Amino acid sequence: MDVWLFCRGPIFTEGELKQVIGTLVERKARRDAQQSKRTKRAKKRSKPCSLQEVEVTVSQLGLGYVSDETIVFHYCSGKCTTSRKNYDLTLAFMKRSQLLTREQKDKARHSPCCRPTAYEEDISFLDNFNKYHTIQKFSAKACRCV
Repeated sequence: MDVWLFCRGPIFTEGELKQVIGTLVERKARRDAQQSKRTKRAKKRSKPCSLQEVEVTVSQLGLGYVSDETIVFHYCSGKCTTSRKNYDLTLAFMKRSQLLTREQKDKARHSPCCRPTAYEEDISFLDNFNKYHTIQKFSAKACRCV
């Protein structure tokens, strides 16, 4: 005996509905299989806030200096979801519930950020024109969710 299900459109028998659901499940499985390995790795690894480093030339810092000297730049990176406070949870809920105006929404941040709490000592370097420069507070020494 077939059971008839009524929808807003066509009428499906139980068998037809099972077939439609099966097709949707197969499509999802194919999409998941095609998803890049990089994307899968990125989803699995959500590291907490921590200090990272990269070796760059002074020119690559984007501060306008021209120098081929290389330095180790320390920066803060990672998730701060475990550091969320009642404030963050409340603000996120208010944004989702549209209790804030568009302008208020754009300005309000509802999650802590991984930021430097201390900086390395100043660095000095020689640019490509044989002039010394010193940069202050540019490389992180310690990080925290703030």
